[in-house]
Amino acid sequence: MQNTQTISPHEIAHFTQMAKDWWDPKGSSRPLHLLNPLRISFIKQEIQKHLKPIMLDFKPFENLHILDVGCGGGILSEPLYRLGANVAGIDATKSLIDIAQKHAEEQNLKIAYHATSLEDFNPNDQFDVIIASEILEHVDSLELFISLLSKLLKPTGLLIISTLNRTPLSYLKAIIGAEYLLKLIPVGTHQWSKFIKPSELNQIMRQNNLNISTLQGMKFNPINEKWSFCDNLSTNYCASFIKT
Repeated sequence: MQNTQTISPHEIAHFTQMAKDWWDPKGSSRPLHLLNPLRISFIKQEIQKHLKPIMLDFKPFENLHILDVGCGGGILSEPLYRLGANVAGIDATKSLIDIAQKHAEEQNLKIAYHATSLEDFNPNDQFDVIIASEILEHVDSLELFISLLSKLLKPTGLLIISTLNRTPLSYLKAIIGAEYLLKLIPVGTHQWSKFIKPSELNQIMRQNNLNISTLQGMKFNPINEKWSFCDNLSTNYCASFIKT
């Protein structure tokens, strides 16, 4: 029977436990805080390439409607808003949305957060850009999830993802290394079986009228704790897709 839900109760329970220190740069979400500069750099690059060839230094994302799917406590949504975008963020973990809303209000940021699954989200209009960063490896029914993303994206709109490849090396680095040895993230954050090969992802994207534009590897240096782009796709990678 085809799965008609994208939400895993196990994943919701896990991220609920992480909610309490979401905005602590030294807490359980530290890897997301460290990854954010590279994510923003990639998003800027792809938006400039496809949607806004001339970007102003001040609020370069102005007039863009961006959806941050699996936004958590808003670590990525907030800088997108500060860059001028009209931002909506959705997450099925209500405790994280509560944290996101509180943090945004404290900063006087008008981000539209919604505690909902993707299948229950019914916006008034489609989006120019959808970000699904570090979420694909946590959903049930990837095919349904991507189908729903495509429906929410405008024609010629831009979908940007970051996720993990399913390789022996990614098991060693992202699970054994990051969870058990370096303690960068809580044990149980990832399930290796849910990691996605780029070829598998691209096939599902094509079935939903999403054509790949950029595929880029990412690597983490545990010594200086910095992320950078690389040519190696064996562990972390990001990609952009254009809707036809």
